[in-house]
Formats: sequence, structure tokens, C-alpha cells
Amino acid sequence: MNFPIRTTLGALIALVSAQAFAQLTLYPREGWRGRPVNVTRSISDLRSAGFDNRASSVVVERGRWEVCSQPNFQGECKILRRGSYASLEGMGLDDNISSIRTVPSRRRVDEMAYAPEPVAQPNYEYRMRPSERTYEAPITSARAVVGPPEQRCWVERQQVEASGGSGTAGAIAGALIGGVLGHQVGGGSGRDIATVGGAIAGAAVGSNVGRNAGNQYAQNVQRCESVPSRTPQYWDVTYDFRGTSHRAQLSSEPGRTITVNREGVPRM
Repeated sequence: MNFPIRTTLGALIALVSAQAFAQLTLYPREGWRGRPVNVTRSISDLRSAGFDNRASSVVVERGRWEVCSQPNFQGECKILRRGSYASLEGMGLDDNISSIRTVPSRRRVDEMAYAPEPVAQPNYEYRMRPSERTYEAPITSARAVVGPPEQRCWVERQQVEASGGSGTAGAIAGALIGGVLGHQVGGGSGRDIATVGGAIAGAAVGSNVGRNAGNQYAQNVQRCESVPSRTPQYWDVTYDFRGTSHRAQLSSEPGRTITVNREGVPRM
């Protein structure tokens, strides 16, 4: 076999292998909800699969995939790595994928062409599996379970009583000032008497000033209280399926029935 034929055959085998091992699942709702479509080959126009502009979340099981907003791999395109994408809104492709194709493992891709990092490990216990038969089971009870009490805080402006030192300091300052003034207006022994009298009067005035003006001041005080939470963390649901009672914890409020698989496991 000559070199051109070997090269062509090798490329064909690599392409077929990439197609065989690549697998991707599209979901019509965020969080891997709704009836999915399983894709194992490139599709230039998703209208042929009845899923044009409907995908809101994606799971890449194997390989790398390029998803584009227009048919024939045109428009806004992103490359998805293996992992789980709970929402396509952040990359501008929510309900906006019209074509999809595999990316060969040997093809070098600029890092800017990739979508944001996916969830490393699948964490979607109740996601719908492709080609899985489902049933509707009646819900017998549903209870919203709220979180722990929430702390609510606010700031108040409050008048605070000062310590008694302010009145004492005012009395000392008043006595000094009164004594100086009494000493200036007196003369001889009269000056000494005036000094003592001025000190006593000044002390009384200073004490009153200190008690009235400096005994209170305003400051910000933070107050907090615990209030019951009104936000449900999950719904505790009980339902019957084939004569057996089942329980599940759902992240959203259920209706009258719940979708389950043949084992009775919820499928969202």
C-alpha cells in the first residue's frame, strides 16, 4: 500500500473512531431537565432532529463537540469538553444551537474557542436518560422544607449615658478658672477671699455644665434578631408507583404527578 492511500485510510479510520466514541446529550430545559436528544454524529441542521434552537443544557459523555448558533456550523460557535453544562445561557447559546459536530482529538483548538469549564463530575441524579421509558406517578404528599432562621440586622442611632468623670472634670476646670478670675478682682486679704469664692463658684458651674452637656452622646448601635426563613431548601415528596410508596427530595415545587422510570426513580 502506497503512502497516499495509507494516509487517506488512516484519516478515515480516525474520523470513524471519533464519531463512534463521541456522544452528547441535549436537554430542552436547564439543569438537564426535559426529554433529551442523544447525539453521536455531526448534524449540520438540528431541524432534522426536531431540536433546532431548543437546547438549554448539555451533557458531553465522550469526545469534544462544537456547537453553533446557525446551521452548517456558522454563527456563534463554542467547543464543549467532556462534562456537564447545567445552563447554556452564560455562553449565549441558550435555545440557540442549530448545528453540532465532533472535534477530532488531533485538532488543535485555541483556548478562547472553548466554552467555560463544565462540571467535572455529573451531579444530576434525576436527569432524564436518552431513550428511557418514563411513567407518571401520583403524588400523595409534598412538604416544603425551609432553611434555618435568618439573621436580620440594622443600625440605630442611640443616646448613651457617659460615665461620671465628665462632671468631675468640669468641676475641676471650673474651679481653676473661677480661682483665677477671683484672684484678679481681689486685693490683699480680699484677693484671697475672692480667689476661694471664685474657685467654689467656678467648681459648681463647671460641674453643672459637665453634667448637663457632656453626660450624654450619640453613637451607632447594631441590633440583630432571628426571623423564620421563608425560602424552601427542597420539597419532601411522597408518591405511589406500582403499589409501592416512594419518597424523594426535589429542588422545585412538584405538581400532582411526578415522572419516574420503571424503577420508580424520579426523572425531571
